[in-house]
Amino acid sequence: MSLSSLARPPRLTPPWLLALAAVAAGTGCGGIAPVPPAEPVVVAYEDALRRGDADALYELMSAESRRAVSREELLRVLAEQKEELADHIKGIASPERVVQAHAEVRYGDGEIVSLALEGGAFRVGAVDALPAAARTPVQALAELRRSLARRSYPALLRLLSPRTRSAIESDLRSLVDGLAEPDALRVEVTGDQATVHLPGHVVVLRREDGVWYVDDFD
Repeated sequence: MSLSSLARPPRLTPPWLLALAAVAAGTGCGGIAPVPPAEPVVVAYEDALRRGDADALYELMSAESRRAVSREELLRVLAEQKEELADHIKGIASPERVVQAHAEVRYGDGEIVSLALEGGAFRVGAVDALPAAARTPVQALAELRRSLARRSYPALLRLLSPRTRSAIESDLRSLVDGLAEPDALRVEVTGDQATVHLPGHVVVLRREDGVWYVDDFD
């Protein structure tokens, strides 16, 4: 579970410091265990920052965050970046802040299901196999890798910008229309290679072991 506020933290704040408010939320088998409220963690985080209490902050950190930063590094940041952290605290204390809780479930095949806490219960926010909107370039790249690994043409199209997707779909529709009557097309065969000229397209075929394959098209 990760916590975030609407206020943007100062640019000089170490990225891992934003993970100090991250806590692990176990939902338990079948969702029996109650989901802990997120707001008290944010309040404790703000209070520890105001006091410069490295021990309290460290206790709030998730296991992953503790692996990223030592207690000594945390002490150094609290001592050296007081001005930046003061601005960060103001953002956290803003009455306009919105606390959102999220969780990720990772399966053995690498697929990830993202969950969002709404109304005291976790809801499915995004699943690799279902449409999702990437919020960062890294998320878009991760989705691109998964769509290519699954050889999923629909998933790949969803990742393209509307302009690129529209251009590709228009090009493919033109190709489909041009191949509407394959028997009526003029096929130029030269040995084991064949070429077909369509309106706006050229299809090249190649014969291997007696079987014709599409070798290229544009």
